[in-house]
Amino acid sequence: MTSTCNLAIRTPAELIAVVPFVMGYHPSDSVAMVGLSGSRLDFAACHDLPPPDWTAADAQKAADDVADAVALQRPERVVIVGYGTAKRVIPSLLRSAEAVTRRGVDVLDVMRVTDGRWWSYTCTDRECCPPEGSPCLPGDSVIAAEATFHGNVALPSRRDLTAQVAPVAGAERAEMRRATERARSRFTGLLAEDLTAERYARLVRQHGQLAVRAAEKCYRAGRTLGPDEIAWLGVLLVDRSVEDFALERAVTAHEWQIRLWTDVLRRVEPPYVAPAGCLLGFTAWQAGRGSLARVAVDRALAAEPQHHMAGLLHNVLGFGLPPRMLRKALPPRMLGKARRWR
Repeated sequence: MTSTCNLAIRTPAELIAVVPFVMGYHPSDSVAMVGLSGSRLDFAACHDLPPPDWTAADAQKAADDVADAVALQRPERVVIVGYGTAKRVIPSLLRSAEAVTRRGVDVLDVMRVTDGRWWSYTCTDRECCPPEGSPCLPGDSVIAAEATFHGNVALPSRRDLTAQVAPVAGAERAEMRRATERARSRFTGLLAEDLTAERYARLVRQHGQLAVRAAEKCYRAGRTLGPDEIAWLGVLLVDRSVEDFALERAVTAHEWQIRLWTDVLRRVEPPYVAPAGCLLGFTAWQAGRGSLARVAVDRALAAEPQHHMAGLLHNVLGFGLPPRMLRKALPPRMLGKARRWR
C-alpha cells in the first residue's frame, strides 16, 4: 500500500501515467487498486497476478485480502488497473472489482494496460474508449513531470526497487566486515568495567543516542557516514532502547532520513539488518513511499523472522494502514518532540 503523491488526476490516461510514480516502479503482470478522494490520488495498492498453479479459491483469497486493505482506507472510490494480457488480467480484474464492491467501495473504473495502450471495461463510448485501446501518455507527459517534481520516482520494475535495499558487495562489503569487527570490539569494551545491569543499559542507551544524533546531523547536511560509523550504529541499534529512540525521531520523515537508513541497511552485516530495515521501512511509510517500505521490511524479516517491530510493520503495511492513523494516535507531546528534533 502506497500513499498519495498529492497530484490532481483529470483523465484516465493521467491516472495510468501517475500510478508507477506512486508505486515507485512500473507494474507488470499485476493489479493495482487506486483510491481517489475527489480528483486526487489518495493511495495505490498493487498485487501480482495469480500464478498458473493457483486454484480459484487461492486467487479469490488474495483478492479479498487486498480488498480488505483497500476498504480500511475508506476511499471515496477506486479505479482498478490490470497490467498484462487480457487472458491473464481480466479474471483478476473481475475478482478484485467484486471483492471491493462487496465491501461497500465504489468502483469508478476497471482498466487494463499493456504494450503502451489502455482499455476501460466500464466505458461503452467507442469514441472515448475504442476497441483497440487508447495510447498511454508518453514518459515525458505533464503529469509525469509533475510527479517527478514532487520527488516521486518510477523505477523500471519492482526488481529495481528491491535492488535499492540490496546489500553492498565486493570491496565495500569486505571493508564493512572489518569495520564491524572493530565495532564489536568497541562494544565489548563497554563491558570491561564491572557494571550493574542498570548502568550497562544506561551506557548503551547513551552511546546509541549519540550515534543516532550524529548520523542524522551528517545526512541532514548532505554527507554520508564512513564504514566505522555505520558499523558502530548498526551494533548499537540491536539494543531495543536505541532502536526505539531512532524510530521516535522518524515520526515525521524527510528524504535525508530515507537516505540515511537506506545506507545503513545496505551496508551493515547480516546480524544487524533487522533494525535498519525497520527504520527504513518506518521512515519510508511515513514519507508515503509504501513500496520502498515493503521491500525494506521484507529484508528485515528475512534476516530476523521474529523481530517484533518488523512483524508489526509487516502487518501495518499488509493492512494498508495510512501514516495519518499513527499521527492521530500519537500524543501531542511526542509530535512536538519530533518537530523539535528536525
